[in-house]
Amino acid sequence: MPTVIVATGNPGKLKEMQSYLVDLGWELALKPPEIDVEETGTTFLENARLKASEVAKAMGQWAIADDSGLMVDALDGAPGLYTARYGRTDDERIGRLLKELQNAANRTAQFVCAIALARPDGTIALQTEGVCRGAIATEKRGTDGFGYDPVFYVPAVDKTFAEMSPADKDQLSHRGVAFAQLMPELRSLTLQ
Repeated sequence: MPTVIVATGNPGKLKEMQSYLVDLGWELALKPPEIDVEETGTTFLENARLKASEVAKAMGQWAIADDSGLMVDALDGAPGLYTARYGRTDDERIGRLLKELQNAANRTAQFVCAIALARPDGTIALQTEGVCRGAIATEKRGTDGFGYDPVFYVPAVDKTFAEMSPADKDQLSHRGVAFAQLMPELRSLTLQ
């Protein structure tokens, strides 16, 4: 069973990746905490590529990384690369977002997830970017999920991410779209 390093120190992210990649028969492991990759890219895809490549080279093993965030049209794509740093807590981030959109007529937005898989030498073997279009609700709805899930509304199903079942969110979300795009290539890949 090949081992692939998930270029994160977050056990929750590891668990999420395992749920998408369970069919591949890979063993996934977290990167060691001493390997710290600075996200200096100007796009989600650049950051995912950077993390996967640097971790793969440092460990001499295959590595997979993702980078994702929320882009709000009325805020010129913000919070974008700074999605996680838009406040100290989920409530602060949501509060700031709702305040900034208080008088906005256009509330359209998208979640973006970029994924990159790097070979042990750091070269990128596969990459993709998944997008889920939606809008920012005027108030929180639903109790499941995390981050911006209670205010990210998907018109096609008339629910926020926080109102969806985990299975529906896995299928419709930016991360679900990205993994669905990658799976045919991942299945045909031989890790050596």
